[in-house]
Amino acid sequence: MDPLLRAAGEAARGFMPPDEGIALYRAGLDAAAAVPGAPLLEVGSYCGKSSVYLGSAAQESATVLVAIDHHRGSEENQPGWEWHEPDLVDPELGVMDTLAWFRRTIFRAGLEGSVIAMVGDSPTVSRVWSTPCALVFIDGGHGEEPASTDYDLWTPHVAPGGLLAIHDVFPDPADGGRPPYERIYLPALGSGRFTEVSATGSLRVLRRLD
Repeated sequence: MDPLLRAAGEAARGFMPPDEGIALYRAGLDAAAAVPGAPLLEVGSYCGKSSVYLGSAAQESATVLVAIDHHRGSEENQPGWEWHEPDLVDPELGVMDTLAWFRRTIFRAGLEGSVIAMVGDSPTVSRVWSTPCALVFIDGGHGEEPASTDYDLWTPHVAPGGLLAIHDVFPDPADGGRPPYERIYLPALGSGRFTEVSATGSLRVLRRLD
């Protein structure tokens, strides 16, 4: 990975450790090579940290990353929850707003030509999405319902030979929340349509077989 982009990814605001970011970047390169010309897509961008890693892969591969987020924060980002960051609340509206942070991150990384911000909630955007993707990265809401919904809506858009990446997969309940593991990772493997190709920290990467 370009050293400047790697530094931008590590400096960006967010919760992805550097080793997982590099693994995501490599998955992006792998997917783009396996399904040439198809876009990369992420569900859940927050302030753009993961978008730098995937955007870098998209830039190197002459494709684009479509970054989907409503930018109002997931359930765990809301006031009173563990991952709430008060300075991301719009002082006028009283709601989370991470869009400006996302745009700054992508601008500073020099990736505006490779990353397309799509502002909207996952179910709404999925209603108008029909393009097969080289990679789908799911890192949206971590509750049971959002995780199940993202699995149902977005895994069908992974092109044959493409990759499904899932963040915050914790097989051991002592390590973290269960929905990404129980509602995305296990159903994908159980479907018989995906096989695991890598595991780095809490990041799992699966390849679509058919």
